Amino acid sequence: MSELKKMITSFKKDGYKPVYFLMGEEPYFIDFLSDHFTNNVISEEEKSFNQVVLYGKDVSVNDIMSQARQYPFMGDKMLVVIKEAQELVKTIDQFSSYFKSVQPSTILVFCYKYKTLDKRKELYKTLSKSEFAEIFESNKLKDYQVEGWIKTLISDEKLEIEPKAVAMLVEFLGNDLSKISNEIDKLKIILKNDTLITADLVEENIGISKEYNNFELINAVAYKNEAKAFGIAKYFALNTKNNPFVVTTSLLYNFFSKLLQYHGMIYKNAGANPADIAKQLGINQYGLKDYQVASKIYPMKKVSQSIAVIREIDLKGKGVNGSLTHDDLLKELLIKVLR
Repeated sequence: MSELKKMITSFKKDGYKPVYFLMGEEPYFIDFLSDHFTNNVISEEEKSFNQVVLYGKDVSVNDIMSQARQYPFMGDKMLVVIKEAQELVKTIDQFSSYFKSVQPSTILVFCYKYKTLDKRKELYKTLSKSEFAEIFESNKLKDYQVEGWIKTLISDEKLEIEPKAVAMLVEFLGNDLSKISNEIDKLKIILKNDTLITADLVEENIGISKEYNNFELINAVAYKNEAKAFGIAKYFALNTKNNPFVVTTSLLYNFFSKLLQYHGMIYKNAGANPADIAKQLGINQYGLKDYQVASKIYPMKKVSQSIAVIREIDLKGKGVNGSLTHDDLLKELLIKVLR
């Protein structure tokens, strides 16, 4: 998000370059920038004749260059946006020839999703060296970065969010930034004059159970709350579609793996700063207390055994060494981990 802000600040300070190549695995940031161009470069009065949106599957590279070399009609700038530009992957290198005669009054934006240009080829080298072009590489966020991104997004909207609500969004929506952004937009409408997004609000309007989710299951395991853990397991067994077993095992494995790391950090440096530990574990400080409590309940040996159990049950869930129901698998896992 910080790179996006820097880029948009540069637009306001230095103006726009003739060519922008937006590429990478994360479509959200590419869409964000594309929307900025279409909403801000050309005035509403001029959009019908000075703003053009093309699609990679419908045009050739020569068509794009021909369009880009036209002059704006009764205005200073023309904006040409190429959506789904990755459809031109086989011929995109031909665009290098455009830099022999760049049209300075055109702003040409390529939205090249899910892929990146080959950095060994001429086009990438031309784009990266040209004063007329800028490349933006949109990388997927790491899982541990998503919570921070949500908080930044909320803060930019002049809103606040409860830590539990953040955890629920991440647990339910994963790292699908577009989906998270859309859900937050819905919550903004519901909030009206309020500014705090609560766990209750998320539960009521996004369909995430505040009490029965993987976030709460891991919390129950961390604090060795058997009644709560088995209650959640029973709910999951009745709602398998929304609570896939593989997701639960993956998150439990991730928790115990980080708990093992936590033990190692504390063993090596008992006086380590909590903020540094949280950063190394890839979690926020709010979640660190679960590891502090769990480390006293689960010694390092028990943690290693639990990781082995999760691997074993995960294989059973995939049909190796027998076939058990979702309910039986999760019960067996919890019994072996909690007792």
